[in-house]
Amino acid sequence: MRTYDNPVLGGFHPDPSVCRVGEDYYLACSSFEYFPGIPIFHSRDLVHWRQIGNALDRPGQLRLPPATAASGGVFAPTLRHHDGRFYLVDTNVSDRGNFIVSAARPEGPWSDPVWIDLPGVDPDLAWDEDGSCWCATSGVNLARIDPETGKVLEGPFPTWSGTGLQWPEAPHLYHVGEWWYLMIAEGGTDRGHAVSIARARSPRGPFEPAPANPILSHRSTDLPIQCTGHADLVQAADGTWWMVLLGTRPRGHTPGFHVLGRETFLVPVEWRDGWPVAGPVLERHPAPAAWHPFPPAPSRDDFDAGTLAPYWISPRTRPEGSWSLTERAGSLTLHATGPTLDRPGCTFVGRRQQHPDCRVSARLDPGSGTGGLSVRMDEAHHYDLEVGEGTARVIARIGPVRQCVAERPVPAGPVTLTLAFRTTDLLPPSVTAPATEALGVGAGGPDTIAFSVDGQVLAELDGRYVATQVAGGFTGRVAGMYVTAGSVAFDWFDYEPAPGDQESAPGG
Repeated sequence: MRTYDNPVLGGFHPDPSVCRVGEDYYLACSSFEYFPGIPIFHSRDLVHWRQIGNALDRPGQLRLPPATAASGGVFAPTLRHHDGRFYLVDTNVSDRGNFIVSAARPEGPWSDPVWIDLPGVDPDLAWDEDGSCWCATSGVNLARIDPETGKVLEGPFPTWSGTGLQWPEAPHLYHVGEWWYLMIAEGGTDRGHAVSIARARSPRGPFEPAPANPILSHRSTDLPIQCTGHADLVQAADGTWWMVLLGTRPRGHTPGFHVLGRETFLVPVEWRDGWPVAGPVLERHPAPAAWHPFPPAPSRDDFDAGTLAPYWISPRTRPEGSWSLTERAGSLTLHATGPTLDRPGCTFVGRRQQHPDCRVSARLDPGSGTGGLSVRMDEAHHYDLEVGEGTARVIARIGPVRQCVAERPVPAGPVTLTLAFRTTDLLPPSVTAPATEALGVGAGGPDTIAFSVDGQVLAELDGRYVATQVAGGFTGRVAGMYVTAGSVAFDWFDYEPAPGDQESAPGG
């Protein structure tokens, strides 16, 4: 029997929403303070995904002011297809709130936002038989709207807010058979996360809860996948049902650290007595009937294309004058817009870390500028390997502390910088007591990060300090290129997963 491995979309890809058009599946995820916003993926089998664009790829669509906090910006989207057009509804908590964008094709171009005067976050869209469009938001409240203008036609009115756990959110409304199902997340998007559901004969209710709520949760278990919730249902082309949802893979000693952020997982769904049944979410499941891998994406970006690949992201904005693919042929040239990664406004172009064990490298010519590679959670939690004025240095920013932990001189001209992430041979060494070995934990953090210049290791740092449990927030690690003075030309950037873990390579 063919199987698939979870997550199906590794790294900082939370709050998945999925829709099917014929035999094709499309998925959108949260992007928070990063530009471009809301990555869009395509699949033919629900297992293998490739990024085909971003819904918010123009500055006019996505306003993220300099004061936008880390984990602010764009929250959880819902992606739907109706009457030959794609609709995506979401919340920009750093701008005007809830909005809709639409497109004839999932690759785009997507429209400018149409704003909706509704409170709450995590909006959803569903259409009934007479063409009415319903929008549910956290709380859970429901309103009838005009999706073309954003005008609220009826409501909002309260529906069903779960079993009493905190943060009833991520509502999704489905019409299956004679019932309308309202599925929500509750318990908070951490270890108490859960998926619950209710049903009614009409979108207006009244809703009766499922007798076995929550229908999925990993809270208070020792399963390797935790924080499961924020789910969306989809019926496959062969009639089977599936659920995409977010989860984390914590490592290290209590409380456990997840460094990649909340990732996208897939689990089969069965219907019993009129209710969907799912879980637990395992690391490996029997695969859907369809099986359609995409060709492996190249590990290296040589910057030979006319535009940046869709997986490259930047905090808040990416001004036109801050980067160029034409100033030096076959290179990405970055120009400084701020003097430090410790404050908003620095030029940074990165991609999500998608694998626990991987290697990130770049060949750069600093010239008279200063720049390098960084792995960041936010302005207060990042590790940097930079070159400038004839010196390579490793800088650790952990909360209020900023320290250069290693440096050495380098000759003028191009250098190769490498960040290597490993989950074995950790720093500090794991405790070897039988009790901790039996629990599969150690005294160390989730991983160790090594920083090298032209193959020579300058330093190794404990990865726990660039993890959600230290930094807080809703995102995950982003590794990338930056410049803090002058201009720096990057000849190539390479992201290479550890052998045996190739499925979610860049763009794959």
